[in-house]
Amino acid sequence: MREGNNVPNPDTSPPVTLAQATLYWLKLGFMSFGGPAGQIAIMHQDLVDKKRWISESRFLHALNYCMVLPGPEAQQLATYIGWLMHRTTGGLIAGTFFVLPSFFILVGLAWVYMAYGSVPAVAGMLYGFKPAVVAIVLFAAYRIGSRVLKNRVTWSIAALAFLAVFILKLPFPFIILGAGLIGYLGGRITPGHFRIGGGHGDARKESASAWIDDHTPTPAHALFSRIKFIRVAAAGLAIWGTAMGALFLAFGGNSIFIQIGWFFTKAALLTFGGAYAVLPYIYQGAVEHYQWLAPHQMIDGLALGETTPGPLIMVVTFVGFVGGWVKAALGLDALFASAFIASTVATFFTFLPSFIFILLGGPFIETTHGNLKLTAPLTGITAAVVGIIVNLALFFAYHVFWPSGMSGPLDVLSVMLAAIAMVALFRFKAGVIPVILGCGIIGMALNLLTPAIIASGLAF
Repeated sequence: MREGNNVPNPDTSPPVTLAQATLYWLKLGFMSFGGPAGQIAIMHQDLVDKKRWISESRFLHALNYCMVLPGPEAQQLATYIGWLMHRTTGGLIAGTFFVLPSFFILVGLAWVYMAYGSVPAVAGMLYGFKPAVVAIVLFAAYRIGSRVLKNRVTWSIAALAFLAVFILKLPFPFIILGAGLIGYLGGRITPGHFRIGGGHGDARKESASAWIDDHTPTPAHALFSRIKFIRVAAAGLAIWGTAMGALFLAFGGNSIFIQIGWFFTKAALLTFGGAYAVLPYIYQGAVEHYQWLAPHQMIDGLALGETTPGPLIMVVTFVGFVGGWVKAALGLDALFASAFIASTVATFFTFLPSFIFILLGGPFIETTHGNLKLTAPLTGITAAVVGIIVNLALFFAYHVFWPSGMSGPLDVLSVMLAAIAMVALFRFKAGVIPVILGCGIIGMALNLLTPAIIASGLAF
């Protein structure tokens, strides 16, 4: 790449301006449904097959790096490609627009939830959402497990992780660190047990010439240097410290906003294996420790997060909003302001590390184009994630099927809706959004037509 030239491969396809890329990233933010697999598939189809902005191998090379990072891999992939095409500005635009539409949509839904959640139609739809979430979480465990649990070792790691969280109640970070250590050691001792095939498909035949092609030289801004690395790390820490300092000066050291900032910074560093894996940790902190929201509200938030574009970890926006509303940090006459600030803080501190990881590690990855040598630890962590997700599904099922506790009656309607959702997901391969909306519509109809039945839960 020539100095000052923004076009990595001008002879193969028309140059992509920053304005053109910005419009695409904004559009992607509104259409990024289907979880990480669906979002990655959309980007692959658009950027590799249709627009030819990046070649197949360069796309997969970037994806492999994002897969070993904590955080939402699809959002990080967008950030990486935006950065590779248009420097830091392009990366910031791509990563921000990937989540911005979802943020405002979830804030709106959370406001309706808190202000009008007792309206029969809304309450009925939320009633239908809950059993669908149980089925979706179980399906997530199956989907990840079928990819990574290929032998007795990985099955054993999953089982141990489940027992560690279900019986021993060990903190989530300890389980993840332990699984990563097992994977690291196991990869050296018995590498065959930790050699898992690529989950996103093998590279097909070399694609047609792309703007960033297989043999396009690494652009100057993407070359690794220690000075750049130190500068990015210092800038990231400065941004984090400035944001925390501003919250401290504005609201005090004991405010909920400071608590949210600290908590979601830690959560962002633990999201190995996707949002489902870190949800138990978020539950432990947000529901049990800080009591920002109730268990049923956490399930409702996950259901709403499933129906909006963007990564599922955007559920943190809902958690922050409800926490700010419930705690009324700015007073009872400013509930929305308190909730909006809290949701903004939660979202900011959740995604800040993702940007830093890409800008820190991207130049190293682009310069080396080598193996990351993190496959075995990642496999161990992913195996543990399966056990953690199964525990999460059982937790949700308990609160949905026995809303009054095990000593109370069984909500048969919820069990039936969960069974319908599972058949749709496992047998008919239905998408998450149709399942969520379908169960929500059934719940709304039941609540409007037979509110007494819903109130009793057709319980036995």
